[in-house]
Amino acid sequence: MSIKIDMLRCFVAVCDHGGLAGAAEALGRTPSAVSMMLKQFEDHLAAPLFEGARKSRLTPLGEMIHAEARRELDHFARTVAMIEGHSRAELGFVRLAVTPSVATAVLPSVIRSFMADHPKVRVDLRDMNSAAVQHELERERADIGIATLGPMPGFDRKRLFSDGFGIVCRSDHPLAAERGSVGWTDIADHDLIANGLCDLIREEAFAPILAASRLSVPNTASLLGFVRAGVGITILPRLAVLEERDGLVFRPLAETAAQRDVHVVSQPVQKLAPAARAFLAALGEIGLSGILDRRSS
Repeated sequence: MSIKIDMLRCFVAVCDHGGLAGAAEALGRTPSAVSMMLKQFEDHLAAPLFEGARKSRLTPLGEMIHAEARRELDHFARTVAMIEGHSRAELGFVRLAVTPSVATAVLPSVIRSFMADHPKVRVDLRDMNSAAVQHELERERADIGIATLGPMPGFDRKRLFSDGFGIVCRSDHPLAAERGSVGWTDIADHDLIANGLCDLIREEAFAPILAASRLSVPNTASLLGFVRAGVGITILPRLAVLEERDGLVFRPLAETAAQRDVHVVSQPVQKLAPAARAFLAALGEIGLSGILDRRSS
Protein backbone atom coordinates (compact mmCIF):
# COMPACT_ATOMS: atom_id res chain seq x y z
CA MET A 1 0.00 0.00 0.00
CA SER A 2 1.32 3.46 -0.88
CA ILE A 3 0.92 6.60 1.19
CA LYS A 4 -2.19 8.50 0.07
CA ILE A 5 -3.05 12.15 0.46
CA ASP A 6 -6.07 11.14 2.58
CA MET A 7 -3.72 9.46 5.06
CA LEU A 8 -1.75 12.66 5.48
CA ARG A 9 -4.97 14.68 5.76
CA CYS A 10 -6.36 12.42 8.48
CA PHE A 11 -3.08 12.39 10.38
CA VAL A 12 -2.74 16.19 10.35
CA ALA A 13 -6.39 16.61 11.38
CA VAL A 14 -5.89 14.33 14.40
CA CYS A 15 -2.82 16.32 15.37
CA ASP A 16 -4.58 19.66 14.96
CA HIS A 17 -7.75 18.67 16.81
CA GLY A 18 -6.16 16.62 19.57
CA GLY A 19 -8.00 13.38 18.93
CA LEU A 20 -10.17 11.27 16.66
CA ALA A 21 -13.50 12.93 17.46
CA GLY A 22 -12.40 16.46 16.56
CA ALA A 23 -10.62 15.26 13.43
CA ALA A 24 -13.68 13.27 12.32
CA GLU A 25 -15.95 16.31 12.71
CA ALA A 26 -13.52 18.53 10.76
CA LEU A 27 -13.18 15.99 7.94
CA GLY A 28 -16.86 15.05 7.79
CA ARG A 29 -16.12 11.40 8.60
CA THR A 30 -16.85 9.01 11.45
CA PRO A 31 -14.24 8.53 14.18
CA SER A 32 -13.94 4.86 13.20
CA ALA A 33 -13.14 5.80 9.59
CA VAL A 34 -10.44 8.24 10.75
CA SER A 35 -9.05 5.60 13.13
CA MET A 36 -8.90 3.01 10.33
CA MET A 37 -7.12 5.43 7.97
CA LEU A 38 -4.62 6.32 10.69
CA LYS A 39 -3.97 2.63 11.41
CA GLN A 40 -3.32 1.95 7.72
CA PHE A 41 -0.80 4.80 7.73
CA GLU A 42 1.00 3.44 10.80
CA ASP A 43 0.93 -0.11 9.41
CA HIS A 44 2.56 1.13 6.21
CA LEU A 45 5.26 2.89 8.24
CA ALA A 46 5.62 -0.07 10.60
CA ALA A 47 5.92 2.43 13.47
CA PRO A 48 3.51 4.33 15.72
CA LEU A 49 2.85 8.01 15.19
CA PHE A 50 1.26 8.69 18.59
CA GLU A 51 2.11 7.74 22.14
CA GLY A 52 -0.87 6.08 23.79
CA ALA A 53 -4.41 5.43 22.63
CA ARG A 54 -5.70 9.00 23.07
CA LYS A 55 -3.65 10.29 20.13
CA SER A 56 -2.73 13.44 22.04
CA ARG A 57 1.05 13.18 21.94
CA LEU A 58 3.27 12.50 18.92
CA THR A 59 6.22 10.16 18.80
CA PRO A 60 9.51 11.65 17.50
CA LEU A 61 8.73 10.04 14.13
CA GLY A 62 5.23 11.50 14.27
CA GLU A 63 6.58 15.01 14.90
CA MET A 64 8.85 14.78 11.87
CA ILE A 65 6.08 13.39 9.65
CA HIS A 66 3.61 15.99 10.90
CA ALA A 67 5.84 18.84 9.69
CA GLU A 68 6.40 17.20 6.31
CA ALA A 69 2.73 16.24 5.91
CA ARG A 70 1.58 19.81 6.59
CA ARG A 71 3.97 21.17 3.94
CA GLU A 72 2.76 18.55 1.46
CA LEU A 73 -0.91 19.34 2.13
CA ASP A 74 -0.28 23.07 1.76
CA HIS A 75 1.52 22.43 -1.54
CA PHE A 76 -1.29 20.17 -2.73
CA ALA A 77 -3.90 22.82 -1.89
CA ARG A 78 -1.94 25.47 -3.82
CA THR A 79 -1.59 23.13 -6.79
CA VAL A 80 -5.32 22.38 -6.84
CA ALA A 81 -6.15 26.08 -6.56
CA MET A 82 -3.80 26.87 -9.44
CA ILE A 83 -5.25 24.12 -11.67
CA GLU A 84 -8.82 25.16 -10.93
CA GLY A 85 -7.92 28.82 -11.38
CA HIS A 86 -6.42 28.18 -14.81
CA SER A 87 -9.41 26.08 -15.85
CA ARG A 88 -11.79 28.93 -14.91
CA ALA A 89 -9.54 31.61 -16.48
CA GLU A 90 -8.97 33.08 -13.02
CA LEU A 91 -5.23 32.57 -13.48
CA GLY A 92 -3.02 32.39 -16.53
CA PHE A 93 -1.19 34.36 -19.16
CA VAL A 94 -2.38 35.88 -22.45
CA ARG A 95 0.13 36.86 -25.16
CA LEU A 96 -1.12 39.41 -27.68
CA ALA A 97 0.55 40.52 -30.92
CA VAL A 98 -1.28 43.48 -32.45
CA THR A 99 -0.82 46.38 -34.84
CA PRO A 100 -0.18 49.79 -33.24
CA SER A 101 -3.53 51.29 -34.24
CA VAL A 102 -5.37 48.39 -32.62
CA ALA A 103 -3.22 48.69 -29.51
CA THR A 104 -4.07 52.36 -29.08
CA ALA A 105 -7.61 52.65 -30.45
CA VAL A 106 -9.34 49.38 -29.61
CA LEU A 107 -7.63 47.45 -26.85
CA PRO A 108 -7.31 49.84 -23.87
CA SER A 109 -10.98 49.57 -22.90
CA VAL A 110 -11.04 45.83 -23.62
CA ILE A 111 -7.96 45.14 -21.51
CA ARG A 112 -9.18 47.39 -18.70
CA SER A 113 -12.44 45.44 -18.49
CA PHE A 114 -10.73 42.06 -18.92
CA MET A 115 -8.18 42.71 -16.17
CA ALA A 116 -10.92 43.88 -13.83
CA ASP A 117 -12.82 40.62 -14.42
CA HIS A 118 -9.63 38.47 -14.28
CA PRO A 119 -7.37 40.18 -11.72
CA LYS A 120 -4.86 37.32 -11.56
CA VAL A 121 -4.38 36.88 -15.32
CA ARG A 122 -1.28 38.48 -16.83
CA VAL A 123 -1.47 40.14 -20.26
CA ASP A 124 1.61 40.57 -22.46
CA LEU A 125 0.90 42.95 -25.36
CA ARG A 126 3.40 43.69 -28.13
CA ASP A 127 2.64 46.02 -31.03
CA MET A 128 4.15 45.35 -34.46
CA ASN A 129 3.25 45.34 -38.13
CA SER A 130 0.96 42.70 -39.62
CA ALA A 131 3.78 40.56 -41.05
CA ALA A 132 5.41 40.38 -37.62
CA VAL A 133 2.06 39.46 -36.02
CA GLN A 134 1.75 36.51 -38.41
CA HIS A 135 5.35 35.51 -37.66
CA GLU A 136 4.66 35.48 -33.90
CA LEU A 137 1.51 33.39 -34.32
CA GLU A 138 3.19 30.82 -36.57
CA ARG A 139 6.04 30.38 -34.09
CA GLU A 140 3.59 30.07 -31.19
CA ARG A 141 4.97 33.16 -29.47
CA ALA A 142 1.53 34.77 -29.39
CA ASP A 143 -1.84 33.32 -28.39
CA ILE A 144 -3.92 35.93 -30.22
CA GLY A 145 -2.99 38.20 -33.12
CA ILE A 146 -4.95 41.25 -34.27
CA ALA A 147 -3.83 42.63 -37.63
CA THR A 148 -4.53 42.72 -41.36
CA LEU A 149 -3.96 39.05 -42.09
CA GLY A 150 -4.96 36.62 -44.80
CA PRO A 151 -6.13 33.06 -44.12
CA MET A 152 -3.62 31.01 -42.11
CA PRO A 153 -3.92 27.20 -42.28
CA GLY A 154 -4.54 25.71 -38.86
CA PHE A 155 -5.68 29.01 -37.32
CA ASP A 156 -9.09 30.50 -36.62
CA ARG A 157 -9.61 33.90 -38.29
CA LYS A 158 -12.43 36.38 -37.78
CA ARG A 159 -12.84 39.92 -39.08
CA LEU A 160 -12.93 42.36 -36.19
CA PHE A 161 -13.59 45.57 -38.11
CA SER A 162 -12.84 47.50 -41.32
CA ASP A 163 -11.87 51.14 -41.72
CA GLY A 164 -11.34 53.34 -44.74
CA PHE A 165 -8.20 55.15 -45.88
CA GLY A 166 -7.38 58.81 -45.83
CA ILE A 167 -4.42 61.16 -45.99
CA VAL A 168 -2.60 62.28 -42.86
CA CYS A 169 -0.83 65.62 -42.91
CA ARG A 170 0.29 68.40 -40.60
CA SER A 171 -2.33 70.86 -39.47
CA ASP A 172 -0.48 73.65 -41.35
CA HIS A 173 -0.28 71.65 -44.61
CA PRO A 174 -2.30 72.98 -47.58
CA LEU A 175 -4.43 69.81 -47.62
CA ALA A 176 -5.48 70.47 -44.03
CA ALA A 177 -7.06 73.82 -44.86
CA GLU A 178 -10.40 72.31 -45.87
CA ARG A 179 -12.61 69.61 -44.42
CA GLY A 180 -14.13 66.69 -46.27
CA SER A 181 -12.67 64.14 -48.64
CA VAL A 182 -9.66 64.51 -50.95
CA GLY A 183 -9.04 62.97 -54.36
CA TRP A 184 -5.97 61.62 -56.12
CA THR A 185 -5.42 64.87 -58.01
CA ASP A 186 -5.36 66.72 -54.69
CA ILE A 187 -2.39 64.72 -53.40
CA ALA A 188 -0.47 64.09 -56.64
CA ASP A 189 1.80 67.12 -56.22
CA HIS A 190 2.69 66.45 -52.58
CA ASP A 191 5.47 64.26 -51.19
CA LEU A 192 4.01 60.91 -50.14
CA ILE A 193 5.61 58.82 -47.40
CA ALA A 194 4.67 55.25 -48.29
CA ASN A 195 3.94 52.44 -45.85
CA GLY A 196 2.96 48.79 -46.12
CA LEU A 197 -0.77 49.47 -46.02
CA CYS A 198 -0.55 51.45 -49.25
CA ASP A 199 -0.41 48.10 -51.06
CA LEU A 200 -4.08 47.57 -50.16
CA ILE A 201 -5.11 50.45 -52.44
CA ARG A 202 -5.48 49.08 -56.01
CA GLU A 203 -6.83 52.09 -57.93
CA GLU A 204 -4.88 52.84 -61.11
CA ALA A 205 -4.76 56.57 -60.33
CA PHE A 206 -2.85 55.85 -57.14
CA ALA A 207 -0.16 53.68 -58.75
CA PRO A 208 1.95 56.56 -60.16
CA ILE A 209 1.63 58.50 -56.88
CA LEU A 210 2.93 55.52 -54.93
CA ALA A 211 5.69 54.86 -57.48
CA ALA A 212 6.88 58.47 -57.12
CA SER A 213 7.31 58.14 -53.34
CA ARG A 214 10.96 58.42 -52.31
CA LEU A 215 10.48 57.36 -48.68
CA SER A 216 8.84 54.31 -47.15
CA VAL A 217 8.40 53.90 -43.38
CA PRO A 218 6.74 50.70 -42.09
CA ASN A 219 6.44 51.62 -38.39
CA THR A 220 3.36 53.73 -37.67
CA ALA A 221 4.88 55.73 -34.81
CA SER A 222 7.94 56.61 -36.91
CA LEU A 223 5.74 57.31 -39.93
CA LEU A 224 3.63 59.83 -38.03
CA GLY A 225 6.80 61.36 -36.64
CA PHE A 226 8.01 62.08 -40.19
CA VAL A 227 4.62 63.56 -41.10
CA ARG A 228 4.68 65.70 -37.98
CA ALA A 229 8.17 66.89 -38.92
CA GLY A 230 6.89 68.09 -42.30
CA VAL A 231 8.71 65.50 -44.44
CA GLY A 232 5.52 64.70 -46.35
CA ILE A 233 2.01 63.31 -46.12
CA THR A 234 0.99 59.68 -45.79
CA ILE A 235 -2.03 57.44 -46.29
CA LEU A 236 -3.39 55.40 -43.40
CA PRO A 237 -6.65 53.80 -42.22
CA ARG A 238 -8.84 55.98 -40.02
CA LEU A 239 -8.08 54.22 -36.74
CA ALA A 240 -4.34 54.60 -37.25
CA VAL A 241 -4.82 58.26 -36.30
CA LEU A 242 -6.96 58.35 -33.20
CA GLU A 243 -7.90 61.99 -33.41
CA GLU A 244 -6.66 65.27 -34.78
CA ARG A 245 -4.00 66.09 -32.25
CA ASP A 246 -0.28 66.67 -32.01
CA GLY A 247 -0.49 68.79 -35.14
CA LEU A 248 -1.92 66.07 -37.43
CA VAL A 249 -5.07 66.07 -39.57
CA PHE A 250 -6.86 63.11 -41.18
CA ARG A 251 -8.93 63.61 -44.36
CA PRO A 252 -10.71 60.62 -45.96
CA LEU A 253 -10.00 59.61 -49.54
CA ALA A 254 -12.94 60.08 -51.89
CA GLU A 255 -11.82 58.01 -54.87
CA THR A 256 -11.15 54.60 -53.37
CA ALA A 257 -13.32 51.86 -51.96
CA ALA A 258 -10.26 50.22 -50.39
CA GLN A 259 -10.52 49.36 -46.73
CA ARG A 260 -8.25 47.79 -44.21
CA ASP A 261 -9.76 44.63 -42.74
CA VAL A 262 -8.48 43.84 -39.27
CA HIS A 263 -8.75 40.22 -38.16
CA VAL A 264 -8.46 38.35 -34.90
CA VAL A 265 -6.37 35.22 -35.47
CA SER A 266 -5.62 32.47 -32.98
CA GLN A 267 -5.16 28.76 -32.60
CA PRO A 268 -8.51 26.90 -32.71
CA VAL A 269 -10.43 27.78 -29.56
CA GLN A 270 -10.25 24.26 -28.16
CA LYS A 271 -6.44 24.46 -28.19
CA LEU A 272 -6.25 27.78 -26.35
CA ALA A 273 -5.71 28.09 -22.62
CA PRO A 274 -8.81 29.22 -20.71
CA ALA A 275 -7.38 32.71 -20.13
CA ALA A 276 -6.87 33.22 -23.88
CA ARG A 277 -10.37 31.90 -24.60
CA ALA A 278 -11.75 34.40 -22.10
CA PHE A 279 -9.90 37.23 -23.83
CA LEU A 280 -11.33 36.19 -27.21
CA ALA A 281 -14.78 36.33 -25.65
CA ALA A 282 -14.05 39.83 -24.34
CA LEU A 283 -13.03 40.93 -27.84
CA GLY A 284 -16.32 39.65 -29.19
CA GLU A 285 -18.22 41.90 -26.80
CA ILE A 286 -16.64 45.24 -27.76
CA GLY A 287 -18.65 47.81 -29.65
CA LEU A 288 -16.38 48.89 -32.50
CA SER A 289 -19.09 50.69 -34.43
CA GLY A 290 -19.08 53.48 -31.86
CA ILE A 291 -15.31 53.84 -32.09
CA LEU A 292 -15.40 54.00 -35.87
CA ASP A 293 -18.27 56.49 -35.88
CA ARG A 294 -16.45 58.84 -33.51
CA ARG A 295 -13.22 58.65 -35.51
CA SER A 296 -14.89 59.30 -38.86
CA SER A 297 -17.02 62.22 -37.72
